[in-house]
Amino acid sequence: MKKNVVVIFGGDSSEHDISCMSAATVIRNMNPEKYNIILVGITKEGKWLLVDRLKDIEDGSWREGEVKAFISPDTTTRSLVILAEGTYKLQKVDVIFPVLHGMNGEDGTIQGLFELSKIPYVGCGVLASAVSMDKVYTKIIVDRLGIDQAKFVHVRETDFDQLDQAMDRVEKEIPYPVFVKPSCAGSSKGVSKAENRKELEKALYEAVKHDRNILVEETITGREVECAVLGDRKEVKSTCVGEILAAADFYDFDAKYNNQESKTVIDPQMPEESKAKIQEDAREIFKAVDGFGLSRVDFFLEESGRVVFNEINTLPGFTAISMYPMLWKASGLDTPQLIDTLIDQAMTRYR
Repeated sequence: MKKNVVVIFGGDSSEHDISCMSAATVIRNMNPEKYNIILVGITKEGKWLLVDRLKDIEDGSWREGEVKAFISPDTTTRSLVILAEGTYKLQKVDVIFPVLHGMNGEDGTIQGLFELSKIPYVGCGVLASAVSMDKVYTKIIVDRLGIDQAKFVHVRETDFDQLDQAMDRVEKEIPYPVFVKPSCAGSSKGVSKAENRKELEKALYEAVKHDRNILVEETITGREVECAVLGDRKEVKSTCVGEILAAADFYDFDAKYNNQESKTVIDPQMPEESKAKIQEDAREIFKAVDGFGLSRVDFFLEESGRVVFNEINTLPGFTAISMYPMLWKASGLDTPQLIDTLIDQAMTRYR
């Protein structure tokens, strides 16, 4: 019997369009003989809409839909509520496949709704999602593992009342240049590089537009590398390594999605011990944050061969050019098989 799979995409974060692109890739690679695919899009304004076809996602016309549909938190129904023509109906749901990047998509908020509904869902739970979305608290956890990472200073919104003192603290702990990042923001939104105090102040004001907690981080000079992780409560696997060749000073939102010169390399040349370290650290970090299903873990590789943790993404991009599905394909698991595995894991978690 086919499983009723609800694919939820879009969302009200800054990564709305990327979520739509990722969803299109997921849907194209889902086996229609195994799954009855039900599409639900969330507009930037937060409206939940039933979507008829993949084509409507590709051309953007889904946003003009009029049939509302949302997950019921009522555990006795385990259903999608569909509102149309002055009435409603309940559509039974076997599993939810969220394809939502950024805030309100991979930060634990919507995962909390799924938990209330008691409907199996793909990916990390509330804790792993919330902790991994928050760069400051991820770094606190990774510190306990003894894994190398950049030195950092936590600046809060309340520190802006005495910003000079906060900048003094940064300059005492970390030499310039530094990276300034909103603690909770996806795809490098609000990230700046500061070479001096004036640029640091400007970067802090930019970052606080996106989050009340800010991470100021030591600059690590090295290659940007990534590793994909797939795991459940029993076993965690990691892929070969991928490398980012950014067409900018750093891999910001524009370099990631809009600059044609940015490239990815699968299984690049590097010392075998560095590859093994990246794979091992990726698995350990995934387990430390209580990861489940999928994540992509990002590192720097210094010229000396030292591996330095950067960040973990619990709902990584799934577009045609995204590293996560490309790494698994290179490791012998094509995208349809990867999707089957993620759905099976979601179902098993609730058995």
